[in-house]
Amino acid sequence: MWKVKIIGAGSIGNHLAHASRQMGWHVDMCDVDKEALRRTKEEIYPARYGHWDDAITLYEADEAPRKGYDLVVVGTPPDSHIALARDAVAGGARSVLIEKPACPPDLGGAQALFEEAAAANCRAFVGYNHTVSPSAQKMLGTVQSGELGGIETLDVEFREYWGGIFAAHPWLSGPADSYLGYWNRGGGAAGEHSHAINMWQCIARSAGAGRIREVSATLEYVRDGEVDYDSICAAQFRTEQDMIGRAVQDVITKPTRKWARAQCAGGFAEWICDSEAGKDSLVMADKTLQSETLAFPKTRPDDFLAEVKHILAAVEDPTMDSPLALHYGLDTMLVVAATHLSAQNRCSVAIDYTKGYVPDALGLMK
Repeated sequence: MWKVKIIGAGSIGNHLAHASRQMGWHVDMCDVDKEALRRTKEEIYPARYGHWDDAITLYEADEAPRKGYDLVVVGTPPDSHIALARDAVAGGARSVLIEKPACPPDLGGAQALFEEAAAANCRAFVGYNHTVSPSAQKMLGTVQSGELGGIETLDVEFREYWGGIFAAHPWLSGPADSYLGYWNRGGGAAGEHSHAINMWQCIARSAGAGRIREVSATLEYVRDGEVDYDSICAAQFRTEQDMIGRAVQDVITKPTRKWARAQCAGGFAEWICDSEAGKDSLVMADKTLQSETLAFPKTRPDDFLAEVKHILAAVEDPTMDSPLALHYGLDTMLVVAATHLSAQNRCSVAIDYTKGYVPDALGLMK
């Protein structure tokens, strides 16, 4: 039985605590805020799952055990992720899962975490769990197989009004009350909805198109003297194999649109998250446009159960190439950082992966 430590008793912490308990694992949850622990036990967890699970042990952060865990989940604001993950690695964790985004756009400590996790033989992951859903896995397999021909272009959108986030965190009155209202803390559309960039990268890898090497982005910033975040992030990419495409993320669209389309030489594959309540869909068509739609029933807890099952499989098989792997999540952060740099300098940005996960890996193209 795995022993799991969850740092952060917010919405994500509760989701992953429940998923871990579904696996029969021992769960310790901690938070710096005693009130957050009370909310978890008396409000969030019972409201979502019917009752509190007495097998979960709650700790104030400075009283929680540091060592002896198979998995440490970092479910705190992004500007605390790297330090907490490095501490978990130093404490001997067998694996670490960091909620997305992995860090703020300044990439502070990202390269150090990458090196330390590798040296400690600690499998580290970033929680872009859409990529391991059954529907996305089917799309990735279809693109990789080449059955629709070579990929020609790729579009991904995660456009979602962030009112749902505040509904899940009723103790927040708006973006100013957390990192969400500050792009340089990892909030805003580019950071919070970076699932789109990550999914774009994942599909491009499956298609053999390589990594994103060039970014050109336009962002709409909201600055009112209190908050400073991007409400829309629209980015165009060019890969190492010269495939071009785009990703759009925002925090304003209602109803939500989470969607990806790979246009191939012999047809297309289109992934639709939450196409209907309780269902994802995958539409595939050949060059005659004869299409087939596959349905993937799911519940919200299923998203996180798939994530922890995937992590278990990846830890038990060190050769497994996981789309949640830390280096892929940090590749996403290089692109997120590049979108801000591009928008603020009104020019394209080149990414040099040989320099590591540092700001110097990004260069202005003028």
